[in-house]
Amino acid sequence: MDNIFKQQRELAELIQKYSIKDGVHETPIPSLHIIQNSRLAEPSHRVFKPCYCVIAQGLKEVYLAQERFEYGPADYLIASMDLPVVGKIIKAAPELPYLSIKLEFTHSQILEIINEANLIIRPKDQSNRALFVGQMEPFLMDATLRLVKLLDRPSDIPFLAPLITKEVLYALLQSPYGAVLGQIAMEGSNNYRIMETIEHITRNFDQPLRVEELAETANMSIPSFHRNFKQVTGMSPIQFQKQLRLQEARRLLLSESAEASEAAFRVGYESASQFSREYSRLFGAPPKSDIKQIKEIYDTSKSMAFLAD
Repeated sequence: MDNIFKQQRELAELIQKYSIKDGVHETPIPSLHIIQNSRLAEPSHRVFKPCYCVIAQGLKEVYLAQERFEYGPADYLIASMDLPVVGKIIKAAPELPYLSIKLEFTHSQILEIINEANLIIRPKDQSNRALFVGQMEPFLMDATLRLVKLLDRPSDIPFLAPLITKEVLYALLQSPYGAVLGQIAMEGSNNYRIMETIEHITRNFDQPLRVEELAETANMSIPSFHRNFKQVTGMSPIQFQKQLRLQEARRLLLSESAEASEAAFRVGYESASQFSREYSRLFGAPPKSDIKQIKEIYDTSKSMAFLAD
Protein backbone atom coordinates (compact mmCIF):
# COMPACT_ATOMS: atom_id res chain seq x y z
CA MET A 1 0.00 0.00 0.00
CA ASP A 2 2.94 2.37 0.72
CA ASN A 3 4.16 1.88 -2.84
CA ILE A 4 0.70 2.63 -4.28
CA PHE A 5 0.58 5.80 -2.17
CA LYS A 6 3.93 6.92 -3.61
CA GLN A 7 2.69 6.18 -7.11
CA GLN A 8 -0.46 8.21 -6.46
CA ARG A 9 1.71 11.16 -5.41
CA GLU A 10 3.78 10.78 -8.58
CA LEU A 11 0.62 10.58 -10.67
CA ALA A 12 -0.73 13.73 -8.99
CA GLU A 13 2.50 15.59 -9.77
CA LEU A 14 2.32 14.56 -13.42
CA ILE A 15 -1.30 15.68 -13.74
CA GLN A 16 -0.48 19.07 -12.24
CA LYS A 17 2.55 19.38 -14.50
CA TYR A 18 0.49 18.89 -17.65
CA SER A 19 -2.68 20.77 -16.60
CA ILE A 20 -1.70 24.39 -16.12
CA LYS A 21 -5.26 25.40 -15.28
CA ASP A 22 -8.55 23.87 -14.14
CA GLY A 23 -10.46 21.83 -16.69
CA VAL A 24 -10.33 18.72 -18.85
CA HIS A 25 -7.20 18.52 -20.98
CA GLU A 26 -6.42 16.30 -23.94
CA THR A 27 -2.98 14.73 -24.08
CA PRO A 28 -0.72 13.45 -26.88
CA ILE A 29 -1.73 9.94 -25.78
CA PRO A 30 -4.86 8.94 -27.72
CA SER A 31 -7.98 8.66 -25.54
CA LEU A 32 -6.18 9.86 -22.38
CA HIS A 33 -7.46 13.00 -20.65
CA ILE A 34 -6.17 14.67 -17.50
CA ILE A 35 -8.44 16.69 -15.23
CA GLN A 36 -7.66 19.33 -12.62
CA ASN A 37 -10.09 21.30 -10.49
CA SER A 38 -9.16 23.51 -7.56
CA ARG A 39 -12.72 24.10 -6.38
CA LEU A 40 -15.86 22.16 -5.64
CA ALA A 41 -17.69 22.06 -8.97
CA GLU A 42 -21.36 22.18 -9.87
CA PRO A 43 -22.89 18.82 -10.87
CA SER A 44 -21.81 17.89 -14.38
CA HIS A 45 -24.26 16.13 -16.71
CA ARG A 46 -22.54 14.23 -19.49
CA VAL A 47 -22.43 10.99 -21.45
CA PHE A 48 -19.57 8.74 -20.45
CA LYS A 49 -18.03 6.77 -23.28
CA PRO A 50 -16.48 3.46 -22.19
CA CYS A 51 -13.69 4.62 -19.91
CA TYR A 52 -11.37 3.92 -16.99
CA CYS A 53 -11.09 6.76 -14.46
CA VAL A 54 -8.49 7.18 -11.71
CA ILE A 55 -8.31 9.92 -9.07
CA ALA A 56 -4.86 10.86 -7.82
CA GLN A 57 -6.13 13.50 -5.39
CA GLY A 58 -9.62 14.49 -4.26
CA LEU A 59 -12.98 12.75 -4.23
CA LYS A 60 -15.89 12.46 -6.66
CA GLU A 61 -19.42 11.10 -6.77
CA VAL A 62 -21.17 9.87 -9.91
CA TYR A 63 -24.88 9.14 -10.29
CA LEU A 64 -26.25 6.69 -12.82
CA ALA A 65 -30.00 7.23 -12.61
CA GLN A 66 -30.61 7.08 -8.83
CA GLU A 67 -27.54 4.98 -7.96
CA ARG A 68 -24.61 6.78 -6.36
CA PHE A 69 -20.95 5.79 -6.85
CA GLU A 70 -18.20 7.44 -4.81
CA TYR A 71 -14.52 6.98 -5.55
CA GLY A 72 -11.16 8.44 -4.60
CA PRO A 73 -7.43 7.64 -4.83
CA ALA A 74 -7.85 4.10 -3.50
CA ASP A 75 -10.36 3.23 -6.24
CA TYR A 76 -11.02 3.33 -9.95
CA LEU A 77 -14.26 3.74 -11.87
CA ILE A 78 -15.24 1.89 -15.04
CA ALA A 79 -18.00 2.77 -17.50
CA SER A 80 -18.22 -0.20 -19.85
CA MET A 81 -20.56 1.45 -22.38
CA ASP A 82 -22.09 4.83 -23.26
CA LEU A 83 -23.95 6.09 -20.19
CA PRO A 84 -25.60 9.42 -19.28
CA VAL A 85 -24.34 10.28 -15.80
CA VAL A 86 -24.16 13.14 -13.32
CA GLY A 87 -20.79 13.72 -11.70
CA LYS A 88 -19.74 16.04 -8.91
CA ILE A 89 -16.36 16.72 -7.33
CA ILE A 90 -16.87 16.60 -3.58
CA LYS A 91 -13.30 17.13 -2.35
CA ALA A 92 -11.06 19.80 -3.86
CA ALA A 93 -9.28 22.99 -2.76
CA PRO A 94 -6.72 25.40 -4.25
CA GLU A 95 -3.96 23.93 -2.09
CA LEU A 96 -5.07 20.34 -2.82
CA PRO A 97 -6.85 20.35 -6.20
CA TYR A 98 -8.87 17.47 -7.57
CA LEU A 99 -6.59 15.56 -9.98
CA SER A 100 -7.63 12.64 -12.16
CA ILE A 101 -7.19 10.86 -15.47
CA LYS A 102 -9.68 9.30 -17.85
CA LEU A 103 -8.71 6.66 -20.41
CA GLU A 104 -11.36 5.86 -23.00
CA PHE A 105 -11.48 2.48 -24.71
CA THR A 106 -13.66 0.43 -27.07
CA HIS A 107 -15.19 -3.02 -26.84
CA SER A 108 -13.00 -3.94 -29.85
CA GLN A 109 -9.89 -3.28 -27.76
CA ILE A 110 -11.28 -5.46 -24.98
CA LEU A 111 -12.04 -8.27 -27.44
CA GLU A 112 -8.55 -8.06 -28.95
CA ILE A 113 -6.93 -8.47 -25.53
CA ILE A 114 -9.21 -11.37 -24.61
CA ASN A 115 -8.29 -13.16 -27.83
CA GLU A 116 -4.55 -12.43 -27.71
CA ALA A 117 -4.21 -13.38 -24.04
CA ASN A 118 -6.51 -16.43 -24.39
CA LEU A 119 -8.62 -15.19 -21.50
CA ILE A 120 -11.70 -17.26 -20.77
CA ILE A 121 -14.75 -15.05 -20.31
CA ARG A 122 -17.99 -16.86 -20.90
CA PRO A 123 -21.09 -15.03 -22.11
CA LYS A 124 -23.55 -14.64 -19.24
CA ASP A 125 -27.31 -14.56 -19.37
CA GLN A 126 -27.37 -12.35 -16.28
CA SER A 127 -26.86 -8.65 -17.02
CA ASN A 128 -24.47 -6.52 -14.97
CA ARG A 129 -24.46 -2.81 -14.22
CA ALA A 130 -22.33 -0.99 -16.82
CA LEU A 131 -20.82 1.34 -14.20
CA PHE A 132 -18.83 0.11 -11.24
CA VAL A 133 -16.09 1.08 -8.78
CA GLY A 134 -13.17 -1.25 -8.06
CA GLN A 135 -10.29 -1.13 -5.59
CA MET A 136 -6.93 -0.09 -7.04
CA GLU A 137 -4.35 -2.89 -7.18
CA PRO A 138 -0.52 -2.64 -7.49
CA PHE A 139 -0.34 -4.22 -10.97
CA LEU A 140 -3.00 -1.87 -12.31
CA MET A 141 -1.55 1.22 -10.64
CA ASP A 142 1.90 0.46 -12.01
CA ALA A 143 0.65 0.19 -15.60
CA THR A 144 -1.49 3.33 -15.20
CA LEU A 145 1.42 5.40 -13.93
CA ARG A 146 3.74 4.19 -16.69
CA LEU A 147 1.17 5.24 -19.28
CA VAL A 148 0.92 8.78 -17.88
CA LYS A 149 4.72 9.02 -17.49
CA LEU A 150 4.96 8.75 -21.28
CA LEU A 151 3.90 12.41 -21.34
CA ASP A 152 7.49 13.13 -20.27
CA ARG A 153 8.76 11.21 -23.32
CA PRO A 154 6.62 12.34 -26.27
CA SER A 155 8.81 10.62 -28.86
CA ASP A 156 8.01 7.25 -27.24
CA ILE A 157 4.23 7.77 -27.28
CA PRO A 158 3.47 6.46 -30.81
CA PHE A 159 5.12 3.10 -30.11
CA LEU A 160 4.66 2.57 -26.36
CA ALA A 161 1.25 4.15 -25.64
CA PRO A 162 -0.74 1.43 -27.48
CA LEU A 163 1.25 -1.29 -25.69
CA ILE A 164 0.85 0.20 -22.20
CA THR A 165 -2.81 1.00 -22.85
CA LYS A 166 -3.27 -2.66 -23.70
CA GLU A 167 -1.48 -3.55 -20.45
CA VAL A 168 -3.84 -1.32 -18.44
CA LEU A 169 -6.89 -2.97 -20.02
CA TYR A 170 -5.36 -6.42 -19.50
CA ALA A 171 -4.88 -5.58 -15.80
CA LEU A 172 -8.54 -4.55 -15.58
CA LEU A 173 -9.60 -7.83 -17.21
CA GLN A 174 -7.54 -9.68 -14.59
CA SER A 175 -9.18 -7.76 -11.74
CA PRO A 176 -12.20 -8.95 -9.73
CA TYR A 177 -14.38 -6.99 -12.19
CA GLY A 178 -12.67 -8.47 -15.23
CA ALA A 179 -15.51 -10.85 -16.06
CA VAL A 180 -18.02 -7.99 -15.88
CA LEU A 181 -15.91 -5.80 -18.17
CA GLY A 182 -15.28 -8.66 -20.57
CA GLN A 183 -19.01 -9.20 -21.16
CA ILE A 184 -19.14 -6.18 -23.49
CA ALA A 185 -16.92 -8.08 -25.93
CA MET A 186 -18.76 -11.39 -25.74
CA GLU A 187 -21.31 -11.73 -28.53
CA GLY A 188 -24.36 -13.47 -27.14
CA SER A 189 -24.02 -12.08 -23.62
CA ASN A 190 -26.90 -9.95 -22.40
CA ASN A 191 -24.54 -7.04 -21.77
CA TYR A 192 -23.28 -7.19 -25.36
CA ARG A 193 -26.81 -7.21 -26.73
CA ILE A 194 -27.87 -4.31 -24.52
CA MET A 195 -24.73 -2.43 -25.57
CA GLU A 196 -25.78 -2.76 -29.21
CA THR A 197 -29.18 -1.24 -28.44
CA ILE A 198 -27.53 1.56 -26.47
CA GLU A 199 -25.34 2.36 -29.48
CA HIS A 200 -28.48 2.47 -31.63
CA ILE A 201 -30.29 4.82 -29.23
CA THR A 202 -27.21 7.03 -28.97
CA ARG A 203 -26.91 7.34 -32.75
CA ASN A 204 -30.64 8.01 -33.18
CA PHE A 205 -31.59 9.80 -29.95
CA ASP A 206 -33.58 12.43 -31.84
CA GLN A 207 -35.80 9.82 -33.51
CA PRO A 208 -38.91 8.14 -32.06
CA LEU A 209 -37.94 5.19 -29.88
CA ARG A 210 -39.52 1.85 -30.82
CA VAL A 211 -38.99 -0.59 -27.97
CA GLU A 212 -40.31 -3.50 -30.07
CA GLU A 213 -37.51 -2.99 -32.61
CA LEU A 214 -34.87 -2.66 -29.90
CA ALA A 215 -36.07 -5.87 -28.22
CA GLU A 216 -35.97 -7.65 -31.56
CA THR A 217 -32.42 -6.40 -32.17
CA ALA A 218 -31.42 -7.71 -28.75
CA ASN A 219 -33.18 -11.02 -29.49
CA MET A 220 -35.25 -10.64 -26.33
CA SER A 221 -38.90 -10.44 -25.47
CA ILE A 222 -40.09 -6.94 -24.61
CA PRO A 223 -40.36 -7.67 -20.83
CA SER A 224 -36.91 -9.32 -20.84
CA PHE A 225 -35.41 -6.42 -22.79
CA HIS A 226 -36.84 -3.86 -20.35
CA ARG A 227 -35.55 -5.86 -17.38
CA ASN A 228 -32.03 -6.30 -18.79
CA PHE A 229 -31.76 -2.71 -20.04
CA LYS A 230 -32.61 -1.39 -16.59
CA GLN A 231 -30.20 -3.82 -14.95
CA VAL A 232 -27.37 -2.52 -17.14
CA THR A 233 -28.18 1.21 -17.11
CA GLY A 234 -30.37 1.79 -14.06
CA MET A 235 -33.13 3.27 -16.22
CA SER A 236 -35.67 2.39 -18.90
CA PRO A 237 -34.89 2.87 -22.62
CA ILE A 238 -37.17 5.92 -22.72
CA GLN A 239 -35.49 7.47 -19.68
CA PHE A 240 -32.11 6.77 -21.25
CA GLN A 241 -33.11 8.48 -24.51
CA LYS A 242 -34.58 11.42 -22.58
CA GLN A 243 -31.28 12.03 -20.80
CA LEU A 244 -29.39 11.98 -24.10
CA ARG A 245 -31.85 14.44 -25.64
CA LEU A 246 -31.78 16.86 -22.72
CA GLN A 247 -28.00 16.81 -22.39
CA GLU A 248 -27.63 17.55 -26.10
CA ALA A 249 -30.24 20.32 -25.84
CA ARG A 250 -28.29 21.90 -23.00
CA ARG A 251 -25.14 21.80 -25.10
CA LEU A 252 -26.95 23.50 -27.98
CA LEU A 253 -28.32 26.19 -25.69
CA LEU A 254 -24.91 26.82 -24.16
CA SER A 255 -22.48 26.49 -27.07
CA GLU A 256 -24.64 27.57 -30.01
CA SER A 257 -26.92 30.03 -28.21
CA ALA A 258 -29.94 28.26 -29.68
CA GLU A 259 -33.46 29.21 -28.61
CA ALA A 260 -35.19 26.70 -26.33
CA SER A 261 -37.82 25.86 -28.95
CA GLU A 262 -35.15 25.30 -31.60
CA ALA A 263 -33.08 23.09 -29.28
CA ALA A 264 -36.20 21.10 -28.37
CA PHE A 265 -37.01 20.46 -32.03
CA ARG A 266 -33.42 19.52 -32.92
CA VAL A 267 -33.22 16.85 -30.21
CA GLY A 268 -36.57 15.30 -31.13
CA TYR A 269 -39.21 17.02 -28.99
CA GLU A 270 -42.48 17.97 -30.66
CA SER A 271 -43.80 19.92 -27.66
CA ALA A 272 -41.84 22.90 -26.32
CA SER A 273 -43.79 22.82 -23.05
CA GLN A 274 -42.98 19.14 -22.49
CA PHE A 275 -39.33 19.89 -23.25
CA SER A 276 -39.27 22.71 -20.70
CA ARG A 277 -40.89 20.52 -18.02
CA GLU A 278 -38.48 17.65 -18.53
CA TYR A 279 -35.50 19.99 -18.80
CA SER A 280 -36.42 21.58 -15.47
CA ARG A 281 -36.86 18.18 -13.86
CA LEU A 282 -33.35 17.07 -14.90
CA PHE A 283 -31.36 20.28 -14.48
CA GLY A 284 -33.36 21.98 -11.73
CA ALA A 285 -34.42 25.07 -13.69
CA PRO A 286 -36.10 26.00 -17.00
CA PRO A 287 -33.77 26.29 -20.01
CA LYS A 288 -33.38 30.08 -19.97
CA SER A 289 -32.68 30.27 -16.22
CA ASP A 290 -30.34 27.28 -16.29
CA ILE A 291 -28.19 28.66 -19.11
CA LYS A 292 -28.07 32.08 -17.46
CA GLN A 293 -26.84 30.50 -14.22
CA ILE A 294 -24.16 28.48 -16.04
CA LYS A 295 -22.87 31.59 -17.81
CA GLU A 296 -22.76 33.50 -14.54
CA ILE A 297 -20.69 30.72 -12.99
CA TYR A 298 -18.44 30.78 -16.06
CA ASP A 299 -17.99 34.56 -15.87
CA THR A 300 -17.13 34.29 -12.17
CA SER A 301 -14.71 31.38 -12.40
CA LYS A 302 -13.23 32.21 -15.85
CA SER A 303 -13.12 28.48 -16.35
CA MET A 304 -15.42 25.77 -17.60
CA ALA A 305 -13.98 23.43 -14.97
CA PHE A 306 -17.40 22.99 -13.38
CA LEU A 307 -18.23 20.93 -16.44
CA ALA A 308 -15.19 18.74 -15.85
CA ASP A 309 -15.31 14.97 -16.03
